[in-house]
Amino acid sequence: MMNKNIGFVSTRFAGIDGVSLEANKWAEIYKQHGHNCFWFAGKLDRNPKKCLLVPEAHFQHPKNQWINEQVFGKKGRSHTVTESIHALRTLLKIKLQQFIDRFNIDLLIVENALTIPLHIPLGLSLAETIAESEIPTIAHHHDFYWERNRFAVNAVNDYLRMAFPPKLANIKHVVIHSEAQEQLALRTGISSSIIPNVLDFENPPLMNTKSADTFRKSIDLKPDDKIILQPTRIIRRKGIEQAIALVKELRDPRYKLVISHEAGDEGHEYAEWLNDYALDHGVDLRMVKTQIADPWNGNGKYHSQYTLWDIYPHADFITYPSIYEGFGNAFIEAVYFKKPLLINRYPTFARDIEHRGFDLVVMDGFLSRRTVYKVKEILESPKLREKMVNTNYEVASRYYSYGVLRNQLSAMMNEFFHGPEQYLSHTPLDSPNIIYLETKKEPPPTHQKAL
Repeated sequence: MMNKNIGFVSTRFAGIDGVSLEANKWAEIYKQHGHNCFWFAGKLDRNPKKCLLVPEAHFQHPKNQWINEQVFGKKGRSHTVTESIHALRTLLKIKLQQFIDRFNIDLLIVENALTIPLHIPLGLSLAETIAESEIPTIAHHHDFYWERNRFAVNAVNDYLRMAFPPKLANIKHVVIHSEAQEQLALRTGISSSIIPNVLDFENPPLMNTKSADTFRKSIDLKPDDKIILQPTRIIRRKGIEQAIALVKELRDPRYKLVISHEAGDEGHEYAEWLNDYALDHGVDLRMVKTQIADPWNGNGKYHSQYTLWDIYPHADFITYPSIYEGFGNAFIEAVYFKKPLLINRYPTFARDIEHRGFDLVVMDGFLSRRTVYKVKEILESPKLREKMVNTNYEVASRYYSYGVLRNQLSAMMNEFFHGPEQYLSHTPLDSPNIIYLETKKEPPPTHQKAL
């Protein structure tokens, strides 16, 4: 198969939110296959030569925020709001076509912008562009609007049915858990594939010891301090108050709760409440103020001094008490770094992950005495800790490795472009859990874009 130009589209590709992280992993796999990746969004921290930055595409752009204020939590919209939506849709549609033309895009990958309606004009412009151009498209869905209470009452049901997501023959839909697959089919009649979030378990993480030590000093930790790491954004559904409760129950001033990601996507009120809650419970809470970069994005280091890989090595324990997650990046990252962790039985974990055989400290909505005791036991026993983390790494290597992603992306490329894709041809021959496929067929004519 000839190399393709692949265009990633979202509201934001910057920092370490789950959508940006997974998009970078997909791009890494495509680049290993020899394809070229380009980026369209309202906020970007990639190589500018491979990007089209359109500020109006960001979900926090003032024009879009005003639209959201008019249509969510309300049942009717005015003519003025409708006109504003379509004015922004028209602008973004022009920019999308510029992106496709400038980089000669063969395949679009839309990351969550046709899934959750944080930016209605962008979703509408994408749906129209994809329909009119017939460009091959993968819609990668992380969390649907029907999974969020904040979108339950709205004045844009017509647009939600039209574009979140659209049902078009040239779109392949990808979800990250089985409940999403079932609900998408039930609500829209759209079939989809499940691709879970993954990590490169074939290659353990490489860490910069000097940079990691500098990070530890930057948050004023003493040599004997121990880190309980909450590696998530500061938003309500992460259940961070449970992590504060855990550290309180450990009753040891050496344990510091460190939150790695920033607040702001859903306001700062929850972050302020957490600070007060921790103070009231005598918990030393450290919120990382420096922007943390994505380790899979080589250009992100230009905007940030540290990456996630500088934080995880110092963690003595990981807390992940989320109420809801599409999949759970922090869970798989903790396993990748061989860190013990506490996890809440959020629906996707209970349905798709728990039965795999991981060795975890599990809570079911509340922090029990037994759960706290088990955390203490793990923290105080190197033998138990080593057994736990090694078991988890082995399980994740089977189910959540890059090999899983390579196979599925290769299959979709093959379906789009009718080529005898050489699956995983770049992978070392001694890599585990890899299936090698060969073909002697002559490649058919290259797909011709309809642009």
